Amino acid sequence: MIIATYGHARQAIVYAMMVDYFRYRGYEVKYVRNYTDVDDKIIKRANELGKNALEFSKEQIEETEIDMNGLHITEADIKTKASEYIEKMIKFIEKLIEKGYAYPTESGDVYYRVRKFKTYGKLSNRNIDELVNGVRIEVGEEKEDPLDFALWKSAKPNEISWHSPWGDGRPGWHIECSCMAMDTLGETIDIHGGGKDLIFPHHENEIAQSEAYTGKEFAHYWSHCGLIKINGEKMSKSLGNSLTIRDALKLYNYEIIKFLFFSKHYTSDIDITDADYLLAERHMYYFYNTIAKMQKIINLYNGNAEGPRENNDIVDAIKEKFIEAMDDDFNTSVVMANLHNIIKYVNNLIKNLKENNKEQTANTLAKIWKEMSEVYGVLGLFKQEPEEFVKELRTKYLEKLNIKEEYIEEKIKERKTAKENKNYELADTIRKELTEKGIILSDANNETTWDIEMLY
Repeated sequence: MIIATYGHARQAIVYAMMVDYFRYRGYEVKYVRNYTDVDDKIIKRANELGKNALEFSKEQIEETEIDMNGLHITEADIKTKASEYIEKMIKFIEKLIEKGYAYPTESGDVYYRVRKFKTYGKLSNRNIDELVNGVRIEVGEEKEDPLDFALWKSAKPNEISWHSPWGDGRPGWHIECSCMAMDTLGETIDIHGGGKDLIFPHHENEIAQSEAYTGKEFAHYWSHCGLIKINGEKMSKSLGNSLTIRDALKLYNYEIIKFLFFSKHYTSDIDITDADYLLAERHMYYFYNTIAKMQKIINLYNGNAEGPRENNDIVDAIKEKFIEAMDDDFNTSVVMANLHNIIKYVNNLIKNLKENNKEQTANTLAKIWKEMSEVYGVLGLFKQEPEEFVKELRTKYLEKLNIKEEYIEEKIKERKTAKENKNYELADTIRKELTEKGIILSDANNETTWDIEMLY
């Protein structure tokens, strides 16, 4: 099983998830992530900053790697950079020229003859004749046809360049990806991934040049990840609405981000709002809080996953339902819905814990946790210590409310004393005071616990 992928944080999370799931199911996976370290945008930005384009790219890649580590996702087996493949790209282009699929111009550019590739448009289901409408040849271009795309671009002032048979220049974006993918994964790869905004023209062009080069199918399957939107618009720096993953990681635990992404099918666009993150935090707080309670009972009563337990469809089907959903085009949204049912059942078990069923309940919870941690661990969830996760979120929200935990504990002590002195009016006043501040109290088994209303 071979996967090639590109992209931003969501794509990195999604395709790492696919890799982890394939491996969980017993496949051998070779996972490649391509880095385009030289293109028009990079050169333009580097020039603005007065930096060498490759040095600027190196810095950006290093920053990206820091962000990927912050997300705790599986590393790619191979990470390629376009600048390391220039010679191979030149040979690739030379062969396309020999086969009549490409042509050099007097100015030193090389273009791909789109019309010669008879199945062009098969990925995006576009008619080649309809594509001509609205396409024009820019000033300085020497294309035979407006649809043709650049394989090699002649050198321009203040741009990085390499020597080639057509003069100094640099590769076009599309040829970079084909060359890197084929060099690391072979002439036909199993799965090619990327954002769905790349379907046309980028992936369409990759297919055309790769299959013209080899005469073979370039990729058996194409997987396209949905886009991230902000208030209904595609996230982009030009719109000024971009949110970097580093910004998000400063605000939210990495599992919160993963949960938010996995709550939608990977092919769906996500319109991110603060409310979405708040909801994701509430869900993960609920899950981790329940897991913490579950583990306490398991430890207290020596729960054994293999011991006598309740026979229940929810418990018995955790792994089966996970595999069923993931086999259906990695439907993590169903996997997350199943999680709610599992946690709800766990809370019912804990609520109904009695002296005469504590061992059986502990065994049942141990079985649930064994299955849960295995399958949801494939998605990189529930890897943290539950009580620490809960404490981290509580601390975050107490800061929002401008309340210290010591203040809450002191008020609970005052309330307890008031109740012992039968001063129920004062006890009710203390509860009301905390409630107005966003703190909820719960009395059970002669003990008072507190929580934060915003997390429910």
